[in-house]
Amino acid sequence: MKNNDEPVIVEQIFNASIGKVWNAITELDQMKKWFFENIASFRPEVGFETRFDVQNEDRKFPHIWKLTEVIPMKRITYNWKYGGYTGDSFVTFELFEKDHHTKLKLTHKVVESFPQDIPEFERESCIEGWNYFIRKNLKKYLEESVN
Repeated sequence: MKNNDEPVIVEQIFNASIGKVWNAITELDQMKKWFFENIASFRPEVGFETRFDVQNEDRKFPHIWKLTEVIPMKRITYNWKYGGYTGDSFVTFELFEKDHHTKLKLTHKVVESFPQDIPEFERESCIEGWNYFIRKNLKKYLEESVN
């Protein structure tokens, strides 16, 4: 992912209220069920920072998130970095009410390029990852918790 790439944008409509989607993306117990099960801690407060490791094959990726914007039921933005690697980005989750459903728009904007020689940092990997988390995991989680 490079800083001159267009942001990665993933949109999904859920058959759930904004409140249910907001809780799924901001409450630690729920986030662990569809996002990263090893998130150490999380509070939807500007300035809150959390760190946790994700292992992929023989590489460890220390995730570092710092919340930069929180507008309850509307938008939350993380500054997203990886410890020990160059690169810097922002991830924004935005919620919109749409015909008694909730539309989530995720935007991942890179502001400092990540290493280009690591497959997990390729744009295609980022797109696949967000599609997996939002369109598959979160969708399944919300559908199962609504019914």
